[in-house]
Amino acid sequence: MPEHDLLYPDPYLPPTFAGDPRTPPPRRLRRRDDAADDAGLVAGVLDAALGDDQRWSTWSAVEKGQRGPEPRPDWVVTADAALDTELGLLKTGKEADVFLLERAVPGDPARRSLLAAKRYRDLDHRSFRRDTVYTEDRRVRRTRDRRALDRKSRYGRQVAAGQWAAAEFAALGELWSAGAPVPYPVQIDGNEILMEFVGTSDGVAHEAAPRLARTRPDPDLLASWWDQLRDGMAVLARLGYAHGDLSPYNVLADGDRLVIIDLPQVVDLVANPFGTELLLRDCRTMSAWFAARGLETDADELFALLLAEAW
Repeated sequence: MPEHDLLYPDPYLPPTFAGDPRTPPPRRLRRRDDAADDAGLVAGVLDAALGDDQRWSTWSAVEKGQRGPEPRPDWVVTADAALDTELGLLKTGKEADVFLLERAVPGDPARRSLLAAKRYRDLDHRSFRRDTVYTEDRRVRRTRDRRALDRKSRYGRQVAAGQWAAAEFAALGELWSAGAPVPYPVQIDGNEILMEFVGTSDGVAHEAAPRLARTRPDPDLLASWWDQLRDGMAVLARLGYAHGDLSPYNVLADGDRLVIIDLPQVVDLVANPFGTELLLRDCRTMSAWFAARGLETDADELFALLLAEAW
């Protein structure tokens, strides 16, 4: 099994501070004669009370265009009083790591949800190198950013990581709105995407849905999954897209339903000269997996169906 598809337990939770936890609390009460100073003092005290694995919700800090599409699912927590608590590492991948995050309002169990926090690494810390195949049709508007990308400077590497995050967030929003089986994208902030956690939870233990590659479905479920996959790929095709890197390792089996994940490399079937080639590869990869488990499939037939949907 490829290294990047393994799930690792994480005994160490990286720090995510909303403020400096070293700030000491006030030593005495102050008169309320300066509202601005008081607000800053309260914020400092609250920040100091956060654990190393906590931060204040960043929902209000991001712009409207950096939030997920409406109508928004009821489980999305938008309160300013919510805390983000990191619970561990879900997955390490070729270009990003995914952490489990709980966003909750303390003392209010009704306003609580689990999120997957996908954080893109810069180019110096990625093992995925065929970027140009997928970014052939992408354009960078700011001249400074284009120059930095061309020079591959430190800032340019940060721009590249942000590009991949932005591409996946935009694709998730468009696909979710069109009814594709993808996680709901909650928000994006720089190179971090917060999205729906796909899995189960009893409030104490949390278990991510397994990759399709790890499952052993019975014939009826296998046939149902094939239909779901074909329909999901058809939604992408109708929007003019191919996943570009579809495999049993980036499809989740959440009970009876399939969820397609890992969409930073989604390609435009018209604008990208490699678009149809990548679509055919997706068809062959997925058809081969289902065929190896006893379901009769035809990759060329699937490819023709998806091209018809696209055109």
